[in-house]
Amino acid sequence: MSPNQIMSLFVLLGGACVGSFLNVCIYRLPAGLSIAYPPSACPQCRQPIRFFDNIPVLSYLLLRGRCRNCRAAIALRYPLVELITGLAALALFLRYGLTAATLVYFLFVAVLIVITFIDIDHQIIPDVLSLTGIPIFFLAGGWLAETVWTEALIGILAGGGSLLLVALGYRLITGKDGMGMGDVKLLAMIGALIGWRGVLFTLFFSSVSGTLVGLFLMVRSGGSLKTKLPFGPFLALGAIAYIFYGPELIDAYLGLTVSLR
Repeated sequence: MSPNQIMSLFVLLGGACVGSFLNVCIYRLPAGLSIAYPPSACPQCRQPIRFFDNIPVLSYLLLRGRCRNCRAAIALRYPLVELITGLAALALFLRYGLTAATLVYFLFVAVLIVITFIDIDHQIIPDVLSLTGIPIFFLAGGWLAETVWTEALIGILAGGGSLLLVALGYRLITGKDGMGMGDVKLLAMIGALIGWRGVLFTLFFSSVSGTLVGLFLMVRSGGSLKTKLPFGPFLALGAIAYIFYGPELIDAYLGLTVSLR
């Protein structure tokens, strides 16, 4: 194996290990539990999980998806989060190399992964993630010099303000809450790192993808969509898409627009 292949494998495995910790955050943060103590245990029999049963993805396969002690089924969610996080780390490494940008964007993606699965499960986005993430990613973006601080500041205001106006407008017209404040804070956090251009891209991408998924679920359910569809995962997906391809897609779109005039 070449040095780059060895490093890629190391990054993949390291990312999967981080994914194991993200599973802890996804499970414990909504319940108000400490993410540091006690050690991981089976939700059914409460027996602590041995270190050799806590190897990302591999342990799930070796145990055939069941607890070693009580044989209760282990949710597929756990190895899935580990695999997604590992692949995200690898993709960022291949895109940005062994740089500070990879580290910052991986932290950003990791937070978005936790937010996505918590929002799917509980329809909430913990403030400890979004509000804490705003100053952290604002400073991180300035440190990387990827986003001018003025653009990041506008991104925070545009991200939080745009969805706040939508939420207030919907409530004024219908008398009901159509969007949670968690989404408002999440988009402000996204804008803190990728700026106002990233916010616009994220809004467009998430709106299109959310609409398509909603239509698919509606057709599948026979014309009605009874389950409330959380918007946070689509915002997260849009922000991640921007990190990888956003600027290039925007430039291509602007170039096409100019050429058609």
